[in-house]
Amino acid sequence: MSAAVSEEAKSVTWQIEHAKAYATRKGWTVADDCLFSDDNISGAEFATRPDFLRLMNALKPHPKFQVLIMSEESRLGRESIETAYALMQLVTAGVRVFFYLEDRERTLDSRTDKLMLSVTAFADELEREKARQRTYDAMLRKARAGQVTGGRVFGYDNIDIMTPGPDGQPCRSHVERRINESEAAVIRRIFELCGQGHGLRAIAVALNADGAVCPRPQQQRPKGWAPSSVRAILYRPLYRGEIVWNRTKKRNQWGIKEQRSTPEAEWLRLSAPELRIVSDDLWNAAHARLAGSRETYVRGTGGRLWGRPPNGVASKYLLSGLARCGQCGGSIIVRTRASGRKRTAWYACSSYHVRGRTVCTNHLEVPLEAVDAALFDMLEADVLSTDVLEDVTRRVVDQLKALAAQPTDIPRDELERERSLFQLEVARLTSAIVGGGDVPSLVAALREREARLAGLTRELEVLTAPAHLAKTDRRMLERQVRARLTEWRSSCVVKSAGAGKWSRN
Repeated sequence: MSAAVSEEAKSVTWQIEHAKAYATRKGWTVADDCLFSDDNISGAEFATRPDFLRLMNALKPHPKFQVLIMSEESRLGRESIETAYALMQLVTAGVRVFFYLEDRERTLDSRTDKLMLSVTAFADELEREKARQRTYDAMLRKARAGQVTGGRVFGYDNIDIMTPGPDGQPCRSHVERRINESEAAVIRRIFELCGQGHGLRAIAVALNADGAVCPRPQQQRPKGWAPSSVRAILYRPLYRGEIVWNRTKKRNQWGIKEQRSTPEAEWLRLSAPELRIVSDDLWNAAHARLAGSRETYVRGTGGRLWGRPPNGVASKYLLSGLARCGQCGGSIIVRTRASGRKRTAWYACSSYHVRGRTVCTNHLEVPLEAVDAALFDMLEADVLSTDVLEDVTRRVVDQLKALAAQPTDIPRDELERERSLFQLEVARLTSAIVGGGDVPSLVAALREREARLAGLTRELEVLTAPAHLAKTDRRMLERQVRARLTEWRSSCVVKSAGAGKWSRN
């Protein structure tokens, strides 16, 4: 059996101990590898909760436990549709679900059980929405009062404002920003350099060369100014004495973490002259220069954008974005330069070339083709050798055959008959909806049948997959793997397309 918990307001450790005590009273044993907890992650998240995913994966092909214990239903999730679906998967897999706060088992045997599941899941989602609204209202009040609603911003210090508490002892009332003069001087210099015509990279290199104080670097990134951090400074309205709140939202309507912009009509703008660091003349001069650069750039490139692909898009170079500088830990980039009538590509440290030699002194550049070829040779010699390939494919085929040979107590014929019946019911309900019957109740019944039909289909797929996989021919698998590897290697070769452009096969 298993104990699963998801922390929100209470201690994860506390919930695990109570779940274990409940199991002991029932005479059950809790396996150490069947404890599931996602700490400090919203209950509306499902795809990004590691232990929730581990819990659901533990149901396949057969559950590793017979009982799941939680404090209450909201511990599984706080989005009604996803929570109901997860519970359906657990119950249909043969797992009994218990809530120790109520000493109650969640069953889905009757229509009343399913109705109660829907009502409970809806109530949990409603509570999440109310909590979100309470947080929003509190942050709005703070923003309107000019108080800090987030973290520290470069150029300012966060100051705790203390007031006497009920016991007479000082306690924090709120947080305010105060200008940090040493950082403010760097900000003014950035605007001055930009207004004088210096580009983002040139400004970053100059600041690093002078050892100027910089924002805290991201994890595993070298310390120092980069063009991206310079740009963030130039576009932050707080430096001209204007607070802009609610420009982005952290979660979408489903409660899933997804950073997105809000309509400008929903922004809160407040004048904060006491926080001004940059004068209007300095701001306007810098932004006039930025606007002129944008217009020139667009005209010069025919309206197309060039540069590194955004996050989530694969790089056309083998090691770009993967390898790191051995000296500073910065990412490796590709630089190209003319070599006779063609251009050659070289791997180099991004920190040295983008942030300057004060951040990293590694000026070494190595030919891209030579490095890629050496990597491929090493992979082929140490990883993709004939002996290794034969050993891996033999083990895979043996495991597939062993999986197919395992006895199953799931009646396949019964599952197929039940699926056929549900397919007929779905068709009849669809026809009834088209005919204009009691639409709400018909839709509810249709959703119920479709959910069960999907579950039956997945169960049949689990039964069918091992039989097909057991027929895998080892020699054929080896040939296919070799063909894929050859195709993969050729696809990684980058060739010059002329005019300073590079293309991937």
